Amino acid sequence: MPDMLKKTYPYHTADRLIRYVSIDTQSDPHATCFPSTEKQKHLSGLLVRELIEAGVTDAHMDEFGYVYATIPANTDKEVPAICFLAHVDTAPDCSGKDVNPFCHKNYQGNSIILPDDPSQIITPQQYPYLLQHIGHDIITAGGKTLLGSDDKAGVAIIMSMAAWLMKHPEIKHGAVKIVFTPDEEVGRGTEKIDVAKIGAVAGYTLDGGQLGSLEEETFCADGVKIIIHGISAHPGSAKGTMVNALKIAADIIAALPRDEWSPETTEKRDGFVHPLRLDGTAETALIELIVRDFQEYGLRSHEERLKLIAEKIMHQYPGANMEFHVREQYRNMKSVLDQHPEIVANAEAAYIRCGIPVIKEPVRGGTDGSRLSFMGLPCLNLFTGMQAIHSKYEWIGVRDMEESVGMLIELVKIWEEKA
Repeated sequence: MPDMLKKTYPYHTADRLIRYVSIDTQSDPHATCFPSTEKQKHLSGLLVRELIEAGVTDAHMDEFGYVYATIPANTDKEVPAICFLAHVDTAPDCSGKDVNPFCHKNYQGNSIILPDDPSQIITPQQYPYLLQHIGHDIITAGGKTLLGSDDKAGVAIIMSMAAWLMKHPEIKHGAVKIVFTPDEEVGRGTEKIDVAKIGAVAGYTLDGGQLGSLEEETFCADGVKIIIHGISAHPGSAKGTMVNALKIAADIIAALPRDEWSPETTEKRDGFVHPLRLDGTAETALIELIVRDFQEYGLRSHEERLKLIAEKIMHQYPGANMEFHVREQYRNMKSVLDQHPEIVANAEAAYIRCGIPVIKEPVRGGTDGSRLSFMGLPCLNLFTGMQAIHSKYEWIGVRDMEESVGMLIELVKIWEEKA
């Protein structure tokens, strides 16, 4: 970012984030409607109004809660359209209702005691990245909810970029598409999206972490459902007849390795199998799990191993039977991005122009871009600054968000310059 912008931070992105996180947009993994919660549209509608006020005249929300908008090209060159995307929903892992955001001014390296629940403390020992924000502002929630910077920071950054470009026509660029999606946190963010309507050659999701992170590789992901059918009987006369499906399910979960193959014991390029839900009765029980690996063959290997573990437990319970269902969720977007090297190269150039280090690491998760890349819109994931997401300890540095806005502005300029 140019020195003047680094000193003044003119984008007011923190104000936007504080406004947006105050709106409850938590998605629901068990809903069958789309979007999974109507309240997501409350924020989407506000974004449309703010875009129109900024002069983006075609901004609108469709029936599914997607926001589409275009900042028109202002150059005589033929510049490919690019798209910036973020999701409006917050994760169901931690409450997102009645978020009370706080801006901690001029952070000085201390532990941050969250004001609504003093037992919740964000420490630099636990989050050493805090120490890179000494002298800058930090935003947290009050301690009773998550903050929602995942991904309302991405939303705020894109909105600040849009407002800046509309106010500064001297910045030459091609058509810049903007899309805000619902239901990303429950794996349905691209379910109703219209890629043809977007009409861009490249996508950039604003859903990454610390300053400088540039993510071109995500997990491959599947969901697994194990349905166990036991034999129900009156407990007073169940001897020799009852086969309790819940006990079978508990045994299957207990049989999963404890020192490997799980989120709490893996890192870097390790895959895992993670039980998310156990539900049912003595007659029928359900286990829902997610399976993750950076390679598709790794997914298949994990699923085969999981099935063998479950079948071994089932053999101990004559009369019971099991269904084993696998559903594809998303795939590693790197295989698509490798076919479009200019998408990554232009982002790297924008980082370097702004004096931001390029930090490439595989994402131990996924973004809307994971699926969009295989739907005809190759996507790269860029930093926002969000930290400790999906928890009450979530925090974000204002500096990181403002640096991200400046980087996006340089990115649209680079696409125009190279056309």
